[in-house]
Amino acid sequence: MDMPINRFKRRLLAGEPQVGLWVTMPGGLHAELCAGAGFDWILFDTEHSPQDPVTVLAGLQAAAAYPVPALVRPAWNDPVLAKRLLDVGAQTLLFPFVQTPAEAAAAVASTRYPPEGVRGVATMSRATRFGRVPGYLKGAGAETCALVQVETAEALGRLEEIASVPGVDGVFVGPSDLAASLGRLGEPSHPEVAAACEDAIRRLGAVGTPAGILATDPAWARRCLDLGALFVAVGVDAAILARGADALAAAFRG
Repeated sequence: MDMPINRFKRRLLAGEPQVGLWVTMPGGLHAELCAGAGFDWILFDTEHSPQDPVTVLAGLQAAAAYPVPALVRPAWNDPVLAKRLLDVGAQTLLFPFVQTPAEAAAAVASTRYPPEGVRGVATMSRATRFGRVPGYLKGAGAETCALVQVETAEALGRLEEIASVPGVDGVFVGPSDLAASLGRLGEPSHPEVAAACEDAIRRLGAVGTPAGILATDPAWARRCLDLGALFVAVGVDAAILARGADALAAAFRG
């Protein structure tokens, strides 16, 4: 059995823009619904949702039937959480709240086996196809993608240093927490926040590190892509359902 190919990482490193969907609602059926929508990638979020490695496993299994890479955001930059998600088959992890180059290096290390990192060794995991992938332990690093999320003013001050850490495959800008850090809590679309995000995309492009962002306003998402962002989430599943339900109910209220 061959090593699973990380299509998201291949396209990212080739400089191809990819548009994705944030998935916060647990369940294999829901994951399958989202996986078949036609996005370039989906992301299972375990930081701000009820999801955990068990529900992510169900999501990964459901998404596997579709030609869409499934990324996962751990609840924290923690090697134990990373290890569990990698073992159930995640190949791309987005580590939240990375503030320093040292934290970025720690995130990368949690995705690599020794001597390059600290990932624990399990040979009978879903990631290894239960021991059926020859050479998995030596080849997994090439197909594992480590993304780090910068979401404070302090992190933006160290952006180039964080982006230049070996093994960091991309840097994702988080507008909501960045807004809070800039004194604009609850205002991720404020012009000051948007300007900081756009500046970060330009700076990442200047150092050659792929930039990503969550931009649910279509016009701003397109602007971020035009500025050079290579992985852009343009929607959140729960928001799509909630706003669609609101609109439908409103259409029938007197």
